Amino acid sequence: MPSSSYLPIYKLTRGKTVESVHYGAVAVVDVSGNLVAWYGDPNAVTFLRSSAKPFQVMPLFEHGGKEAYDLTNREIAIMCSSHSGTDEQFDLVQSIQEKISVHESNLLCGVHYPLNENTADRMRKNGVQPTPNRHNCSGMHTGLLGYVEMMEGSSPQTSEGLTYIDPNHPVQEEILASFAGMCNMSEDRIAIGIDGCSLSTFGVPLRNAALAYARLCDPEAGEVLPTERASACHTITEAMTSNPDMVGGPGRFDTRLMEVAGGRVVTKGGAEGFQGVGLIPGVMGSGSQALGIAIKISDGDARGSVCSAVTLEVLHQLEVLSPGEMAAMAEFGPSTPVYNLRDIKVGQARPSVALEFASG
Repeated sequence: MPSSSYLPIYKLTRGKTVESVHYGAVAVVDVSGNLVAWYGDPNAVTFLRSSAKPFQVMPLFEHGGKEAYDLTNREIAIMCSSHSGTDEQFDLVQSIQEKISVHESNLLCGVHYPLNENTADRMRKNGVQPTPNRHNCSGMHTGLLGYVEMMEGSSPQTSEGLTYIDPNHPVQEEILASFAGMCNMSEDRIAIGIDGCSLSTFGVPLRNAALAYARLCDPEAGEVLPTERASACHTITEAMTSNPDMVGGPGRFDTRLMEVAGGRVVTKGGAEGFQGVGLIPGVMGSGSQALGIAIKISDGDARGSVCSAVTLEVLHQLEVLSPGEMAAMAEFGPSTPVYNLRDIKVGQARPSVALEFASG
């Protein structure tokens, strides 16, 4: 059975009978860390996985990386991405590497075929093997190598022989400290794991992850962040919202949601059913604060469809998206019919989340 932290959040019916149930939890907070709404346990601890990427590249921009390397918003966006490995994205990562004088061979993210099926199929057909720049995390790894270069002016290793992916490398220690500040947590309370790309990933309560996203979207409100960090937040949100095609890719949920929301929403999914969302100030009405949303599907959501549908339902209950915008996102949910192989409708898949709202 799922932990009591998680409640039924998405159900599939066949006929009139519930055939399967996914469990999960949601936290929605403002820039001061106050719970605005929740479902399940907002204090459930889980890893952000790739939803942490906007925060992992933040020290680079806190220390002037945009100006030092003359980075464009598209280049910054792909540093925050889990990109699809299209040719355009591959070329963009390569262009960043040329600017910061590192080589693809310096990346320690590993290798896989592109997430974009058309690109992967073409490569297989032509006998082309993937290289690290096709990896969905290659943009962020390239950005971290740029920061190593800024800090040390040398190779991706410290004098102690640590590579940039080692949790004890100065770059990783600074990322942890920066992320802890965004979450309003002490570093020793953050769980550290190793992600699929070999970098550290962070486990925190959902409400703290949501706080990080709220602060990302309005760093001057609430507990004011240092000037350099606030500036980095604006750099990252502007890059992501103005270049959503670089944050994911064709047909990807993060990309499509930011396209449809037109600069009002920052969103970044992570593996194993995590979604981080930030709402820009004013989205909830004139003068409204930024909000952060953290969503976790407890079974890991292998296909990614459950988390996307739940995210849309949460945004619907918060009245963030207009009916037209919800219609534009219909391929992702929130409710979708289930068809068999003869294209006969046999059931329905829909979220069962019902947010609780704080009084007042």
